Amino acid sequence: MPGRRIPQPLRSALLTLVLSNFGGLVLGEVGNFSQCLRFFYMEAPPMGVSTEGYLPICQRYQNSYCFASLYHQQCRSPLYSAYMLSPGGGKRPQNNWMYEPQLAFSGASPQMHRFPRHSPVDQNIIESQAVLLDYANSTYTKGHLNPSLHHSSLEERRATFTLTNVVPQRAASNSGPWAILEAEVRARLGAYCTGPAYVITGALGYLSGERWMKNRVAVPEYMWSAYCCPSYNNSLPQSLQPFFPTYAAVGRNDPQSGEEIVPVDPYAKASVRGYDVRRMPLEAVEAVLQQRLAMPISLFQSRCI
Repeated sequence: MPGRRIPQPLRSALLTLVLSNFGGLVLGEVGNFSQCLRFFYMEAPPMGVSTEGYLPICQRYQNSYCFASLYHQQCRSPLYSAYMLSPGGGKRPQNNWMYEPQLAFSGASPQMHRFPRHSPVDQNIIESQAVLLDYANSTYTKGHLNPSLHHSSLEERRATFTLTNVVPQRAASNSGPWAILEAEVRARLGAYCTGPAYVITGALGYLSGERWMKNRVAVPEYMWSAYCCPSYNNSLPQSLQPFFPTYAAVGRNDPQSGEEIVPVDPYAKASVRGYDVRRMPLEAVEAVLQQRLAMPISLFQSRCI
């Protein structure tokens, strides 16, 4: 007797149940941060973050750990990615997008894989994470949390092109005010940070309930980022002293959102109006995260001091 085909909603639920039951046993790079703690200041991931529903990923490419992400499978998007900034020039590599095999198969390869070009994507992959079809013909771009140009080596830049490192981001934000912030942080830390620079960048959903891209991928209302530079140049100009050792920012991803977190500049160009980025001290962004996520979050051990 031929086997019955399990309906997709039930298959998704069963896959989530299986993966959650094995969350602490998954081999290799999914399940804990033990292999990639060096991407966090003092090897300490953010404190106070409830990991319920999230899976830590040590992002591995070409047999090297490149950064860390905390991924929400139900939302098919990361809460944050953590990395060490290493500016040194270089161009944005070709967009060879990848996925995380161990989110779909617990015994799979520990390295990110490129999506197949000429064959269908396995259904387990589709159900466990975002895929390229989610972004195709959508009104969103693939917004890097860990941007490729924050890295000096070609391998590290290529490693950022995994969909477990991106969220749906409006083009006006991605190529506008948020891109300006990324370049600003790269230049500032590259010029004045004399030791490792630790960056954590993430996304915040809507308080009113999740908004979805194609009923599969959660869309964030805000982007946020914070850095920790514990060792910096003693000749730091007075105008830049407030930006060390830590600083942070929150950016709008919805021009219709309220202005209580990030005000709108009425004089901004029409093409980017409503996608403002507000720079703020580390304590201020932690207060935003605590209020939005209902978690007592501390991003950097000992406040990067």
